[in-house]
Amino acid sequence: MQYDYVPINARGTLRFPDRARVALILTFNLETWDLTKDTESPYYAGGPAILPNTLPGNIPDFPNYTWREYGQRVGIWRLYELFDELGVAASCTTNAVTFERRQAMVQACLDRGWELLAHNYEQGELLTDFAHDPEAERAVIQRTIDTYLKHVGRRPKGWLSSSLRGTLSTPTILRENGFEFYCDIMNDDQPYMIDTDAGPLVSVPYSNEINDFTIITRRGHTTDEYRDILIEELDVLYAEGAQSGRIMNVGIHPHVSGRAYRVRALREFIQHAKSLPHVWWPTREELASWYRSHAPNHIR
Repeated sequence: MQYDYVPINARGTLRFPDRARVALILTFNLETWDLTKDTESPYYAGGPAILPNTLPGNIPDFPNYTWREYGQRVGIWRLYELFDELGVAASCTTNAVTFERRQAMVQACLDRGWELLAHNYEQGELLTDFAHDPEAERAVIQRTIDTYLKHVGRRPKGWLSSSLRGTLSTPTILRENGFEFYCDIMNDDQPYMIDTDAGPLVSVPYSNEINDFTIITRRGHTTDEYRDILIEELDVLYAEGAQSGRIMNVGIHPHVSGRAYRVRALREFIQHAKSLPHVWWPTREELASWYRSHAPNHIR
């Protein structure tokens, strides 16, 4: 994997369709974890722990696991209802095992005709576990593709690694399997091309910064502060986008933003975004396809 270092002020101009200044992508992460792992090493059941004193993998950690499970049972449905009410679509990512264990979550996305990206097989199995074993990593990616194909009826075109933990091999393996865009590299406000041994991929950056888990859970911001951070980020990008287009991704986790006392932040942010005349609401696939034909005039 290789990509060029080109500062944003040394690039060509991006002109999004219909004079849009910002491509806004709202991402629901439809994630599923194992309750236990066959290990005595610490395991964050359900992801990074909200309670301290992480338990060994072979002991159920119900407080951390069921905190996440709230999002699967309640929070995601609150978010689906909100987005239906406001008339906007999310770009969803899903672990392949979610098709088997939490089918209703992904089916609700598919029933709405929303975008669904591959997001590893199981959230607690990181590709970096296989950083020195490319064939094992290939097997995880292939198992993910097979499950996605079985349930969606076509192969996935975009990939976000669970916990954003890809390896140097990941982009090449993805391109070998027909993927068109990759979201792990979070270093930009514009798309750009990544070179791999199997050909180019479009980088459509996800964000660990404009992300409810970071803003709310790690940094402890209030509902109002969460809303204000999203609005300020969009307003600055919108102003900059008058000169050259910007992208804004909002990472949304159902167990975080889907809580009753937090969902207002997304409602008010989306209402603000819809009040702006030149905001594009593409799927990542639409953005990647558009960018591929414009890349030669953007970063030379």
